[in-house]
Amino acid sequence: MGSTRYDLDARYDRARKAGYGTKSAGEIFTQNAKRMAHESMNPHGISFRESRDSEVHPDSVPIILGLDVTGSMGHIPHELIRDGLPKLMGGIIQGGVPDPALLFLGIGDHECDGYPLQVGQFESGDEELDMWLTRTYIESGGGGNAGESYLLAWYFAAFHTRTDAFEKRKQKGLLFTVGDEPCLKILPASAIREIMGSGQQTYTHLELLEEVKKKYEVYHISVLHSDQALRADKGWRELLGQNCISIEDHREIPNVIKGIICDKFKNKTLGTTGLDQFQML
Repeated sequence: MGSTRYDLDARYDRARKAGYGTKSAGEIFTQNAKRMAHESMNPHGISFRESRDSEVHPDSVPIILGLDVTGSMGHIPHELIRDGLPKLMGGIIQGGVPDPALLFLGIGDHECDGYPLQVGQFESGDEELDMWLTRTYIESGGGGNAGESYLLAWYFAAFHTRTDAFEKRKQKGLLFTVGDEPCLKILPASAIREIMGSGQQTYTHLELLEEVKKKYEVYHISVLHSDQALRADKGWRELLGQNCISIEDHREIPNVIKGIICDKFKNKTLGTTGLDQFQML
């Protein structure tokens, strides 16, 4: 995957024809009417999603974006398909990172939802990325269990992705989750088997965080649009430190991600640098 380029002009033209700027979320995200995940995004039985170098993208940079698709956060994918995604990909490329490969994850609640994890593919082209984003089922679930399954993004990235960036260059990818809830603390082996089709070990969120950090720099974008989100933000800051980026306006998500990626590329490192500008509160 990731052998095509992101063409902003083509994307804007296609978005205009598709009516992304005027259609409702229900009209664009057609899986919502079916009330089920698209079969291509069902993680059951998936061995790996791969980010590989190509002639078009010889220095691929793997990026995972895990979107909370529960009730309070379901508007974010709609915002991204309208104009956030071209801002993100265009900004990354224009900022000096020519070979981004982006993988979407849809994140729900493994204790409550029918589809707590949905997975796309690593892609670089505008048409392919729009396809995976709009295939996402906005389940709008979640529950009163004080958290969502952001740790599923860590599990999938740690054990079910392979990247040339890491295998050839020992370069970590970047993983972003976006949400307004705390992270659930336990991922049982039974849940892993149900979601993935196999799995014998129960993990804590701390164990999965350590596993995923071996191959990815891990961030959480905390959207502070409620008192509950403010309380959750405190826990994320304790967990990730300055890799928790707090924002009040969800429309800043593309700018935050773009800024972090371009900053790291300029510094030729995937360590922690230059995040102060994103600590908005």
